[in-house]
Amino acid sequence: MKRKQIELKVKELYWLLGRKSQLSIANKFLIYKTIIKPIWTYGIEIWGCASKSSQAILQKAQSKILRMITSAPWYVSNLTLYEDLKIPYVREVIFEKYAKHHRKLETNPNPLLHPLLDIGQPRRLKRTQPVDLL
Repeated sequence: MKRKQIELKVKELYWLLGRKSQLSIANKFLIYKTIIKPIWTYGIEIWGCASKSSQAILQKAQSKILRMITSAPWYVSNLTLYEDLKIPYVREVIFEKYAKHHRKLETNPNPLLHPLLDIGQPRRLKRTQPVDLL
């Protein structure tokens, strides 16, 4: 998704997660965990090779949504917000999901999946691959 598309989706959720919403912070956070997070984590195992700017777009959207949920003022840092809510950053989620996916591939008995673990192929132009996360 492009940045503008993400911003529009965040604005659409304001009625549910914003300051004037009647929901408690616990319920807003539950909506985030059950509806919003699975959307952006779908297929995240291959995001290790995505550019840092693409990952930054997701990180900004996540920070905006968390600020909306908590009604945090401008002077509260994102670091404080993430530590208090015990939410990992997008980069950490990408690493955890890829490591789990890689472990599953190693133990899978299907011989057709073993070439996916091969990292012996030469690379062009220093392109990153999800294997670089390990």
